[in-house]
Amino acid sequence: MILGAEAFCLLTVPFSGRWKNKEVRAVWGKKRSFRRKAVVLTAGLLACGLLVSCGRGQEAEKEESSTNDHNGQYGQNIEDIDYQEEMSVQEDNTGTEKDSVQSSAADQDEIAKRFGDGCIVEQTFEVEFSEYQGKVWFVPVRSGQGLEIKVIQGEEVLTELDSYVPGALEGEPFGSLDAVSFYDMNYDGCTDIVLIETYGDTTFAAVYYGVGAAGTDDSVYFMLQEPLSAALTERVEVPSIKEIRNYISGGRKNGEFSGYQEAYEAVAKLCDMEGTDRAYDLIYVDEDDIPELAACHRGYAVSLYSYWDGTVYTLMDDWGYGAMGNAGYAYSQRKNSVRNDNSDYAGAILYTTYMAVSNHQTLDVMTCIETLNFDDVNQNGYPDEEEMDSMGMYSVSYIDGVEVSAEEAVSYDVGGYEFIEGRMTLEELLRALRD
Repeated sequence: MILGAEAFCLLTVPFSGRWKNKEVRAVWGKKRSFRRKAVVLTAGLLACGLLVSCGRGQEAEKEESSTNDHNGQYGQNIEDIDYQEEMSVQEDNTGTEKDSVQSSAADQDEIAKRFGDGCIVEQTFEVEFSEYQGKVWFVPVRSGQGLEIKVIQGEEVLTELDSYVPGALEGEPFGSLDAVSFYDMNYDGCTDIVLIETYGDTTFAAVYYGVGAAGTDDSVYFMLQEPLSAALTERVEVPSIKEIRNYISGGRKNGEFSGYQEAYEAVAKLCDMEGTDRAYDLIYVDEDDIPELAACHRGYAVSLYSYWDGTVYTLMDDWGYGAMGNAGYAYSQRKNSVRNDNSDYAGAILYTTYMAVSNHQTLDVMTCIETLNFDDVNQNGYPDEEEMDSMGMYSVSYIDGVEVSAEEAVSYDVGGYEFIEGRMTLEELLRALRD
């Protein structure tokens, strides 16, 4: 069966920097203990020396999953409840039910021949992921006492998921793969994978965030979310796709929220399960009366979300700061301006990037100003030893490689900037949203 995936949009920024006789340097963020997604870098922002990812436009979710009821029947549907509804309809039409069972048996035989005896055929699907161009196969395979999962296109294994077994179940044999779901769990426009597995007599959730975009040079992989998987297993009464969706968002898909309060509660609950030491804030970046949600790992990374017409949009996805000269991200309230200052060579080169929210859906770069605070006599773009004496006595700014006056450079600064840091715990945020 073909499963639909969400449309994915990656906005690139046509930016050129002043990098004569010099390699463009990619500044990679640290891997956090809470294992959030890696930030997507665009070529233009690399030229600015800034680690950022473009905001992504998102359509309303289109999710499909498979569930297994442990009684030999299975369905391929969006939710557990949809599976039950479909089975009820089939029971009302004996001919339809018989044809469906025969068709399913034929499909399973074909899948088993293609992928081998170890393949778990009832949970093997041909799907469309936002991370890949064209259809791929999601193939779970019994391997010894455990489970292996591969994503295959044609004859090529595109990736394998890291195996996950909670520490308390180490040594227990793999029992069953009870449910599979593919949807954008964390509202960033990428297809994620949610599994319900049983080892021994214990059932648990395993969540993998998708990273990368089809048709780009991005690395594509699925990152295991261990803290989130453990938290969901602990907090839902019975691990299932339906219960997970109900716990996070009351069962609502993106595009179905009744207001920003409901939407941000779902986002914040998810963020809080991804790791520790989180802080939140409701801030007003653009001119409207709907606040943006900031979710911060103080001193390390910032995420920023917007809401419009029932839908959550990710403006900043775990953008790193606090190292390699990145001072952080600041906003000017209701003036729709976000600023980042990033320096190299102990402040000899300063990159100031100004961004703005566009259509409530993306955070777009307006300009990037490169300022040299030394006399670059040989025009190689970085301070040589003999040029260090000019530090602090000389300053020249460039936009797109063209020299600009100090007045033009400062004209982009609207003033009144505050760092996006987070000042509320999850409990305080939820109270603020419900008041």
